[in-house]
Amino acid sequence: MHVAFWVVVYLFFLVIYSVKSTYGISAYNGIFYMPLHMVYFYLIAYWLIPAYLLKSYYASFVIGVLGVACLVGFAGRMVDILITNPYIMKNLANPDWSIVEESKNTFWQQLFNPYHFINSVKMMNFMVWLAVVIKLFKLWYERKQAALQAELNALKGQVHPHFLFNTLNNLYALTLNRSPQAPGVVLGLSDMLRYMLYECNADTVSLKKEVLMLQHYISLEKIRYEDRLDLNFTIDGDLDNKMIAPLMLLPLVENAFKHGTSEKVGQAWINITLTVDGTKLKFKISNSKAEAPGPDGDRHHGHIGLQNLRKRLDLLYPASHQLKIIDDEDVFLAILELEVSVLQHTIEKQVLA
Repeated sequence: MHVAFWVVVYLFFLVIYSVKSTYGISAYNGIFYMPLHMVYFYLIAYWLIPAYLLKSYYASFVIGVLGVACLVGFAGRMVDILITNPYIMKNLANPDWSIVEESKNTFWQQLFNPYHFINSVKMMNFMVWLAVVIKLFKLWYERKQAALQAELNALKGQVHPHFLFNTLNNLYALTLNRSPQAPGVVLGLSDMLRYMLYECNADTVSLKKEVLMLQHYISLEKIRYEDRLDLNFTIDGDLDNKMIAPLMLLPLVENAFKHGTSEKVGQAWINITLTVDGTKLKFKISNSKAEAPGPDGDRHHGHIGLQNLRKRLDLLYPASHQLKIIDDEDVFLAILELEVSVLQHTIEKQVLA
């Protein structure tokens, strides 16, 4: 990208300065001016900006820029006097009168001529500061992306202990009763944690694996509630080659168990429907609610998992999701709609077909 940019700059000046000379003279002179442009840019972009501007040393940054501009300006004047002006006078039949007049002065008079020095700096500034603006925009974008990724990692990190806390509570209840199902719970929990710790580090995961993880989670919860839970999980559509952000559906399932089934005394129910139509995913989950909150009911009203989910959806699917929450007296309903992605090699196969 850097090479391409400087080639464009060289061609730009080639065309601009050929107006008063020829393409050959402009091409020759550009060879000596281009290193000055590059030194000017790289000193600002990779020294002054990181060392001073990004650390809020604004006065030092301004002084540094002025110093570099002066040094490059004088270097440009030396190129004018020693290389380009003599070449123009030698190879151009009617050179600019200012060049001819200036050549009559001594070297030092030419070097410290304020008018020509300012023109030299102005010539350097245009493309260099365009490049600096691009660099600053790139730095701003990279910092914004880093902040976004850090926030996503923090939100994802909240999911893991939240899920682990709930599941360990279930396991604790089984071990108190010396249930023979406890080893199966440990094994299932191990498989799920392996998925969450190692596979969920990617930006997206297979929708099929995400659904399989949900089924494992539901199986573990059903062991705890046994016959007093009526649960239906329906899947409609093709899950193959579909990708989704990891742990995006789990908070809704967790919420149904934690704030519905665990607080309800007696028979409880949960209905889950997952529909995939092309790249459109619709996840609908409803659960029964306790007539009166349990002893920990007030503590659960915060719905930490749902708050976390909303933040992640806003960051990862800002314009391609919809989450509806209906909290009635005896039923809680959540409907999540979002756009899933398709594996690239699948798209290529469809195009070839």
